[in-house]
Amino acid sequence: MIDLDPPGFQPPRPMAGDAGLRRTVLYGGYTVFSVFAPVFSVSHRRAIGYHASLRAHDEQGRQVPSHEVFTQAARRGDLLEMGRLAESLHLGNFHAFDSRDEWLFLSLHPAALMDTSYGDALLAGLKALGLMPQRVVLEVPEQAGGETTRFAEIIDALRKSGFLISLDGFGAKHSNIDRVWNLRPDIVTLDRCILAQASQHAHIERVLPGLVSLLHESGQLVLMGGLANERDALIALECNVDFVQGTYFAAPSTEPLQAQAAASLMDNLSAALRERVAARNWAQATRLAPYVTALEQASEQRAAGASLTHASAALLTLSDTARCFLLDHTGRQIGDNVLPLRRTSLRARRFRPLLHSEGASWARRPYFIEAMRTPGQVHLTPPYLSINEAHLCITASIAVETGQGMQVLCADINWDAAAHRV
Repeated sequence: MIDLDPPGFQPPRPMAGDAGLRRTVLYGGYTVFSVFAPVFSVSHRRAIGYHASLRAHDEQGRQVPSHEVFTQAARRGDLLEMGRLAESLHLGNFHAFDSRDEWLFLSLHPAALMDTSYGDALLAGLKALGLMPQRVVLEVPEQAGGETTRFAEIIDALRKSGFLISLDGFGAKHSNIDRVWNLRPDIVTLDRCILAQASQHAHIERVLPGLVSLLHESGQLVLMGGLANERDALIALECNVDFVQGTYFAAPSTEPLQAQAAASLMDNLSAALRERVAARNWAQATRLAPYVTALEQASEQRAAGASLTHASAALLTLSDTARCFLLDHTGRQIGDNVLPLRRTSLRARRFRPLLHSEGASWARRPYFIEAMRTPGQVHLTPPYLSINEAHLCITASIAVETGQGMQVLCADINWDAAAHRV
């Protein structure tokens, strides 16, 4: 532990690095310098920006956690000044890259954001270097500023000055989509915990594309960071995020990345993703093949005049068929659900008010729309949450001409159970 008041202590000051090639900051016996982690555009196959962070060495040249520097600065009351020096350090070192188009991602301390002079000081620093504010992405911590109107006004003023705004750490703790709508960031960075959970839980991985789609529809680009291996990267690509970052692609460095360093890696990932999706589709088709065959046979029997109960008997013997039901040409359910002769699950009993569906309208459901669009062909939905028992299911459907007109025969397949056995 370094003494808070060592002999000959000097306040933080910028200082040129070796041969003037890299700017550093000296503070309390530490030498602090910038490193830059490339941020890649999946579509462009190259780095479109760099996220700046600090590294520190002690007087013996050993690397120390950068938070120790800020802890010391906080104890001395120098936190705001140290933060400004760090930003000046990043700006100067980024400018030395001599890049023309890339963004610089700067993480902002909430205290700095609430300082009324912060924006002016940052703009002055950019002007001195000849950098435009449009080159800088200010990363705002998701929990910073609470819900205060003043905070939103500060963010809006920074945006109007030309800076891009990134909401960092979305999805952690008490994240709320209202935060995105109120601050209107240009970029949303998903919290690392979302990726960690998606890597461990298939149902979380399944909903991630929907979350990214929601953010896209709200007008935000999406960045996923912390990607450490190929599985992480494949999850990110399949979610359709715009930007990726992590040691799998490139470790933080004091030097800029070679222009095309990521292109081949992105191409290999895209090929691996195609293989992954193809393998999953094959496995799904294999699991569903018996249900497709049974539904086709049931539709033939229904067209010949058999009752729903008789036509679906074989289909209901398959292990994961949850129910069969019949719709008229308007999407209205004819009669109630026909269930397999198995003991009703506890989950089904808990959702009992939703189990009986005679007269319900399913006209908006994809399984009805697609079946009516191509009569005689079996349509399979992606896995979705069944309203009947609030569990994951796939609905197989087929439109068939009967003596009572066009009808759609449907079967819900319990996908939670099927996925658990694979």
